[in-house]
Amino acid sequence: MALNKEDVLNALRHVQDPDLGQDLVTLNMIEDIVVKGNKVSFTVRLTTPACPLKEMIKKDCIKAIHEHLGNDVELDITMTASVTSQRNPDLNVLPSVKNIICVASGKGGVGKSTVSVNLAIALARQGAKVGIIDADIYGPSIPTMLGVRGQRPGVRLIKDKHFIEPVEAHGIKVLSMGMLVDEKQAIVWRGPMVTSALRQFVTDCLWGKLDYLILDMPPGTGDVHLTMIQTVHVTGAIIVTTPQEVALADARKGLAMFRLETINVPILGIVENMSYFTPAELPENKYYIFGNGGGKEFAAEYELPLLAELPLVQSVREGGDEGMPIALRDIDLDISSRAFHDLARNVAQQIAIRNAKVGVTVTAEVEEE
Repeated sequence: MALNKEDVLNALRHVQDPDLGQDLVTLNMIEDIVVKGNKVSFTVRLTTPACPLKEMIKKDCIKAIHEHLGNDVELDITMTASVTSQRNPDLNVLPSVKNIICVASGKGGVGKSTVSVNLAIALARQGAKVGIIDADIYGPSIPTMLGVRGQRPGVRLIKDKHFIEPVEAHGIKVLSMGMLVDEKQAIVWRGPMVTSALRQFVTDCLWGKLDYLILDMPPGTGDVHLTMIQTVHVTGAIIVTTPQEVALADARKGLAMFRLETINVPILGIVENMSYFTPAELPENKYYIFGNGGGKEFAAEYELPLLAELPLVQSVREGGDEGMPIALRDIDLDISSRAFHDLARNVAQQIAIRNAKVGVTVTAEVEEE
C-alpha cells in the first residue's frame, strides 16, 4: 500500500514537543510534506532557532516514522524555526518586534549589562534577529561593551517626521544614550526628561523586524521601569543576581515589582552571575567566592527556572572592555561563551513556552500619583 501525506501526519502525531506538551501536528509544526514511493520529506518548524531540543525532536520524528510506516522509509527532514510571539500585531508601538525582554536587577554591580549584551549576541548567533536598548540613561555602558563608542545613530526623514536609525554591531541593532552625548558629559536630568528620551528610543526608532528586543534596565525599581512597561508590551523579564544574600535581597524587590498587580509582567527566570571563579589554567575547577546556591534557592523560592549560573572569568570582563563580548567566541573552546549560549537557548525556550500558554501581552496600566 502506497504511503500518503495523511500517513506521515498520523505517524508524527506520536511526537511531542517536550516544552509545549502537545504533538507536532497539533502545534502546526509540520510543513511541506512530500511523499514519493518510500521517500518522505517534510519540514519541522520549531518555535525558536535557539531551540535546545532540536536534535531530540528530529530523532523522535525519525523513530516515529520508522515505527509506524516501516524501517524502509527514506527520510529527508528539514529543521527550521520561526520565533513565536503573543504581542498584539495591531500595536502602534513596535508592531514588527515579536518579543520584548526586560533584563533587570534590584541593585547595580551584578553584571546585568554584561548579561544583556552577551544574551543578545548569543541569540543572534543562533539565528534570531535581535536589538538591544540601553535603558540606563545615567550610566550607559552598552556602547563600550559592543565596541561602538563614538558612533552616532543615523536619522531618516519619513513623512515629515525624523526617525532614529540604530547602530549595528556584531549582528545586532543597538541604541544607547551613550551614543548621543559625549562620554565625559554627565547627564543631569530630572525624571520626565529621562522617560521622554526612552519613549523616543522606542517610538521614534526604526527597529525593523526583530525576534527579540532586549531592554537593559537600570538598577532599582523606578521611573525607567514604569515608563518602559507602560510604553511597550513586554513579553517577560529576566532577573539577574549574584549568589550573596545582599544581592538576592535586592533581586527579590526587583522581581516583586514585575509581579505587582498593576504591572504583571511574567518572569522568564533567574540568572545567577559570577556564580563561581574558574581560572583559565584550570577550566574544570570552580571556586565559589560569593557563596554557593543562592540563585538556585532564589529561583526555587519563587518557582522559577534558573536560566544560568554564569562563571566569573577574566575574559568576560576583558571582552566587555574591548568591545568584543565573550559570546562571540567559539563555544567549544570557551566555557564562558558556552554558558551564555546555553542561557540564550534557555531564554528562547521559556519565551516559546510562555507564548504557547499565555494570552496576548498587554501594556501595564500604572496609576500616576
